[in-house]
Amino acid sequence: MFQDEAGFGRINKPKRCWAPSGVRPTVPCQRIREYTYAYAAVSPKDGEMVSLVLPYANTDCMNIFLEEVSRRYPDEYILMVADNAAWHRSKGLKLPENMEIFPLLPYSPELNPTEQIWDETREKGFKNELFKTLAAVESRLCDTLADLENNKGRVQSITGWDWIIKALSNAN
Repeated sequence: MFQDEAGFGRINKPKRCWAPSGVRPTVPCQRIREYTYAYAAVSPKDGEMVSLVLPYANTDCMNIFLEEVSRRYPDEYILMVADNAAWHRSKGLKLPENMEIFPLLPYSPELNPTEQIWDETREKGFKNELFKTLAAVESRLCDTLADLENNKGRVQSITGWDWIIKALSNAN
């Protein structure tokens, strides 16, 4: 599985959007610095995905996430490919017995297909919208991630890059 986390908050960036010819759309914008964090792990080969929304990106939250992944796949050995965030290498990180973390090369997010999940989540759930509270952001984030988790075909199409599928096929 490939793992990553991303911040979502009340700061938005206006994006292009469709409008009839001759109409210039207005898009609201706000700069309120409140964030929550989404953690996700994906299996590009079969489209399986696990996600959690947690208040911080740190070792304690990473431990909670890894425990959830392990709980959902108790009979499988999980090689978790992750970036080199400090909390992925922390002495306080508690790896479940059925899991190992394999670090990606530093500064290479393009190798992690979970980044595509964040692009999809932002496009489908957060484009050109303001949220009155952080709870509203969390609610939308949970709904958007749940929709993806329930659509394995979509997750597979987003994350199933040829080089990953070939590598996994050759490993079997």
